[in-house]
Amino acid sequence: MAELRALVAVKRVIDFAVKIRVKPDKSGVVTDGVKHSMNPFCEIAVEEAVRLKEKKLVKEVIAVSCGPSQCQETIRTALAMGADRGIHVEVPAAQAESLGPLQVARVLAKLAEKEKVDLLFLGKQAIDDDCNQTGQMTAGLLDWPQGTFASQVTLEGDKIKVEREIDGGLETLRLKLPSVVTADLRLNEPRYATLPNIMKAKKKKIEVIKPGDLGVDLTSKVSVISVEEPPQRLAGVKVETTEDLVAKLKEVGRI
Repeated sequence: MAELRALVAVKRVIDFAVKIRVKPDKSGVVTDGVKHSMNPFCEIAVEEAVRLKEKKLVKEVIAVSCGPSQCQETIRTALAMGADRGIHVEVPAAQAESLGPLQVARVLAKLAEKEKVDLLFLGKQAIDDDCNQTGQMTAGLLDWPQGTFASQVTLEGDKIKVEREIDGGLETLRLKLPSVVTADLRLNEPRYATLPNIMKAKKKKIEVIKPGDLGVDLTSKVSVISVEEPPQRLAGVKVETTEDLVAKLKEVGRI
């Protein structure tokens, strides 16, 4: 049986089907009373780790999330999908709003070293900030090889083959373990957690720790000045002829 261990980062985000509303003071978006769920790309990362475990290629899958107490719901979802145990890095809600990719990467790097994992899976990006930076930063802090935007993952002994999507087509990488892999949309289709597995997940262990326990300072050097909704699109104007089009473009100063 394989002795490899995988750590999967999961993020709690506003559900993709919810219409985002900006706070009146423009300090962020409204989160109170809004449905949250696991970031879709993180679901794909969990699914891939669980599939490797089902193939007897990975011994243990650990789900980790960083944020307020509600993040335990997200970890429970990962446990219901097949992860073995969870780690909740508890951060107060007010401080969690200012967490950036670098702060989370520092936490993940320390946890990867503490848990002595061979694989670190993440979603390629979160749908709330779309940063697409945490995986790359974590790999840099650990000095581990990285395979980003993975559309196919294959374990080959002490290496992992990652097929990734790039602008020109597909690129294949072979990385030495331990390594960091970020999941793209076409890597797999995540399973729905069944009721029996949801009940089993309630009995699985979630360890709660503080960032200070890992020796990580979460102070951010980036501050949000203002969050605003995109401007509303103005109605278009129909013209009958090419001459009318040119005249209209001249009128609005486009040509």
